[in-house]
Parts: sequence; structure tokens; C-alpha cells
Amino acid sequence: MEQLQQSSAYKEKINLKEKLSILKVPLKCLEYVVLGLMIMIFVFPFIWMISTSLKTTAEAIQIPPTIIPNEFIFENYLKAWNSGPFFRYLGNSIFITSAILIMQFIIMVPAAYAFSKIKFKGEKILFGIVLVGLMVPPQITFLPVYIMMSKLGLINSYVPLILPFMTSSFGIFLLRQNFMQVSDEIIEAAKLDNASDFKIMWKIMLPIAKPAMITFGLFSFIYHWNNYFWPLVMSNTDLVRTLPIGVTMLKEIEGITNWNIVMAGNVMLTAPILIIYTFLNGQIKKAFAYSGIK
Repeated sequence: MEQLQQSSAYKEKINLKEKLSILKVPLKCLEYVVLGLMIMIFVFPFIWMISTSLKTTAEAIQIPPTIIPNEFIFENYLKAWNSGPFFRYLGNSIFITSAILIMQFIIMVPAAYAFSKIKFKGEKILFGIVLVGLMVPPQITFLPVYIMMSKLGLINSYVPLILPFMTSSFGIFLLRQNFMQVSDEIIEAAKLDNASDFKIMWKIMLPIAKPAMITFGLFSFIYHWNNYFWPLVMSNTDLVRTLPIGVTMLKEIEGITNWNIVMAGNVMLTAPILIIYTFLNGQIKKAFAYSGIK
């Protein structure tokens, strides 16, 4: 009797495996279809942007639209670049974004180290204030900041574009969580070897937090590179304006919206982001693989 039950159970397992093997192929095909659709959803806007940037003005607005231009007009990029002081816009974007990233890391690393490995009075209260900063968007604080900068005569300068973003509550929180993974015994052993807090941060903490720092750096770069609202509020001259404002002004050329010129400007705006991500993508994978091995 037991042998019959075992044989029937064995047959049921075999039948189940056969059914699963039959369903494996269509499920795999369905998986590829879903992945393909997701890729198209994310990639198609870039394809459309590049395609439109190479069209004539008439073809850019024709219905039905075309994906491949009938004629590739590379002069659109030259027209977009010459339509305003784009070299100035580009230099402003590079300077402002780089200054913000440098100042953020200079402030965030010691703050995260202090909150994670140094015990001091009022630590929880101060860290709670940092967390509150996560819930306050810059659009809420722009009015008092604008009034303060206006009274100091700093509007149309780099100061109001950099100073309010010199630190990040999210960055401090992210680095603090990474620093807390380091055991206190390692810190104590380093201090017994007369290592200063700066040396501990530089030699021990930063290599461990490298994935988090690179990830935050990418997010911060993308946000501030594409930031349109804050530079628009804090500047009204081309002296300190950035690329997003310059691209928006392309809509006003000759009194009509030349979408091929606008899209050429958008390609120039997004190209640095794609290039930087391409180079840092491999470093992020290596950093995560290294931290996983450790």
C-alpha cells in the first residue's frame, strides 16, 4: 500500500514538472515582451527627442509624425547653440553643479560621521532636525530665501544658486546609515593607533560608503543640472542663468515654437547626464560588488 502511494506521489511530481516545463516557454516569452515594453517606455522619449532634433520645422509638426527624419538637419544644433549665450549657460551649469556637489560632500561626510560614531549632547534632537529637512521642499523656502538674498544684494549672483544647497538631509541620512554598519571595535582600534577622526573618515568610512556616495552624487548632479525653478527665481540676466533656462528660451525664437530647435537644445542638455552615467555606471557596479564581497 505504501509503495502504491509513493509511486502515485512520484507520478504526480513528474506530471507537475512536465506541466511546468510546458509553461516555461510561454512564461519566458511573456517576460521578454514585458521587458521589451518597459524598455520602449523609457527609451522611446529619447529616440523621439533625437529624431525631432534632426528634422525640418515642417516635418517636426507634421501629422502623422515620422520616427526617422526624411532629411537629417544637423544645423539645428548649431542654430540652438547660436540662439543665445549657450556657452555661458553651459559654464554656469557646470560651475554651479560642481560647487554644490563639492560643498555637499564636505559638509555631509563629517556630519554623517558625527551622527553615527560620536556621542554628544543633543545628538537625537539635531538628527531629528536633519530628518525634518527631508520633508521640506525648496519651493516652500524659496520666498524667505529670496527676500534674504534680495536684501543682501545677492540676486543675479552665484551665491543664492549654491548656498541653499550646500548640504542635503537625504545625503546625511544615507551616509549615516552606511557609517553605522562599521563596528565600533574597528573605530576604537583605529583610535588606539592614534588615528584622528579625519583619518578614520578618509581611510575607513569613505571606502565603505563609496556606493552610497556615488549613488547620491548621481542623483544630486541630475537634480541640480536639470533644476529650472530655482535659477529662474534667483536670476533675471544671462550672467548666471543655466542650461535649462536657456533651453526653455528656445521656444521664443522668431515668435514661433520650432520644436526641432527646442529638441536640439534638450539633447545638449541631457547629453552630459547620459555621458556621466555611462562612465559611473561601471563604477557603481564595481563598488557594490566590492561591498558585497566584504
